[in-house]
Amino acid sequence: MPKVTALLAAGALTLSAALAACGGADRAADGTITVWTQESLPDRMAAQRALAAGFTRETGIGVELVGVAEDQFSQVVTAAAAAGELPDVIGALPLASVRELEAADLLDKEIPGRVVDRLGRGTFLPRALELDSAGGRLLAVPSDGWAQLILYRKDLFEQAGLPPPDTYERLETAAARLHSREVAGIAAAIAPQDSFTAQSFEHVALANDCQLVDNSGNITLNSPQCVRAFDFYTRLVKKYSVPGKQDVDSTRAGYFSGRAAMTIWSSFILDELAGLRGDALPSCPRCRADREWLARNTGVVTALKGPDARGPAQYGEIVSWAVTYEADKPAAEKFVTYMMGAGYERWIGMAPEGKVPVRTGLGDRWAGLPAGVDAKKPLAEVYPASLLDALRGSPEAFARWGIPQGHGRLVGATMGELPVPKALSAVADGSLTPAAGAARAAADVETIRRGIRE
Repeated sequence: MPKVTALLAAGALTLSAALAACGGADRAADGTITVWTQESLPDRMAAQRALAAGFTRETGIGVELVGVAEDQFSQVVTAAAAAGELPDVIGALPLASVRELEAADLLDKEIPGRVVDRLGRGTFLPRALELDSAGGRLLAVPSDGWAQLILYRKDLFEQAGLPPPDTYERLETAAARLHSREVAGIAAAIAPQDSFTAQSFEHVALANDCQLVDNSGNITLNSPQCVRAFDFYTRLVKKYSVPGKQDVDSTRAGYFSGRAAMTIWSSFILDELAGLRGDALPSCPRCRADREWLARNTGVVTALKGPDARGPAQYGEIVSWAVTYEADKPAAEKFVTYMMGAGYERWIGMAPEGKVPVRTGLGDRWAGLPAGVDAKKPLAEVYPASLLDALRGSPEAFARWGIPQGHGRLVGATMGELPVPKALSAVADGSLTPAAGAARAAADVETIRRGIRE
């Protein structure tokens, strides 16, 4: 296999070094477990090391923490499984990654249910447990979630007399009205190899009741609802977005610079938007003298509605703790129980803007936890209570492709190939029509399905 990256605090490792870091079968012999985490930014790695040290003091079990970038996870876990070098526990695991591990039969499916029962099943949001379950069995322990949002410049909208962009029609009208040489109507992701493009489009597609599969398991990406979603999204990109193959970083930069009137991004943007992260500061002209100016002048739409849908919908991600089938199971169970129990508030507190609790108990304390990296401030001191209340309740309404219909393994299997972003990019380039792009995506997903066991 080619070299892949496992992001550690010290930097990048080749695949062989990453696998060596995992510890292998000998890891349990010295009383140490290996934990992978997709929370691999340096400040979050430092917070997790402190949490792991607390666990070690309490139990005597050592923890070797390995940060793995989300876009490299599929390659790294495949290689680790082939080499017999899987970690004991994996944290901050997105739903699609949980299903990818399920499809490869790499999960322990007994421990998650025991952990949840010990902590109190009634203390978990039902929707989070539902999205992490298959066949009535928990595949992983849901820990927290982030919400996909449409951010818009309230000042520009008010000057133009525009309502919030909470429908297809209102969003496109605003993008067209505000688009100019100086300011793009929207900064929307279209990079074909970026999972962020898939997340952004799924948010828009769900709003129009475009589904990956129906309840019978038929691929439905070529449905009229999906063709309309393909047409709408790519029309925004072609006519009103910042030029180029926009991705997770450039969409944020476009909005922060004041060169875009709207963007689609996750709730993880909220601390950066408030000027609390030195390496991703708002850079608009008025932001230079007032770091919170853009936050005060940003409106947020949580759920969007398309013309073919009965009601609005919102994409969101639930991340979880998973235990592998090769784990030192008693130690792994203790670790996950600790992280979801004694360590839970500190886990949420390392990035509260993108870690909405899925366990009850934190209540209003969540909004009061300090957010940010280089500067710290509670979200409640920056954003209105109405926004924070909407975020707090959003995991109960998260919509997702495939998982509610019982085809989570298919969702996981599409991670490595990203058929929808590739089709979207071709439509945006003009090489395919929206109908042809939707049909290609449907055909590619069907091909992927034939290669897996559901």
